Amino acid sequence: MGAHEDQPLLVQGPELRDALGLLILLHGRGSTARDIMTLAAQFRHEGLAFAAPQADGNSWFPYSFLVSTKQNQPGIPSAMTVIRSLVTEADLLGVPPAKIMILGFSQGACLALEFAARNPVRYGAIFALSGGLIGPPGTTWESEHSLDGTPVFIGCSDVDPHIPRSRLEESGEVLTRLGAAVTLKLYPGMGHTISGAELEQVNGMVASVMAAPEDLEAAD
Repeated sequence: MGAHEDQPLLVQGPELRDALGLLILLHGRGSTARDIMTLAAQFRHEGLAFAAPQADGNSWFPYSFLVSTKQNQPGIPSAMTVIRSLVTEADLLGVPPAKIMILGFSQGACLALEFAARNPVRYGAIFALSGGLIGPPGTTWESEHSLDGTPVFIGCSDVDPHIPRSRLEESGEVLTRLGAAVTLKLYPGMGHTISGAELEQVNGMVASVMAAPEDLEAAD
């Protein structure tokens, strides 16, 4: 078992078997599941369940998301397993991927994007607040599968000290190539934080997911 797979899971809202949607919340370095779960109050929609996994030692991986992935083993693979397990469990209990959303901040944002890129299907939405795809320059993200129109929101300061603008733009380009509908917004001088404007953007997208028919293909 990896570093994060035996850590606590914080949940709110209806049980998955009764839920109409799921929002997975991924905290940043030095933070906790309890901290990121405070965002649930911003997204009150009928039938929406929330799940916030806890990272071992309050950090999903030890080094920058831009270094060799070998340096961040076993943290990143273990985090991917945690997210995949949540998605699989929700699907088995009646919440399909098209009604599953993943929101992360900082390290959590990097994980949200990386999970979507490495496991592309039609999700409800992916929200990355101050984060980008994981790996050093030259990393490639290819798949035979598609995100099939999954809405992706990437929000970040234009001067974030941890996240180069080039990686933000590359992340948007990669996910677009994988079939996502990407919105990338840079906020002047914001710093490494979450803004009210970002939460407003996210909440509007969450509302759209919750209002959409469960069978998106049948609705076309």
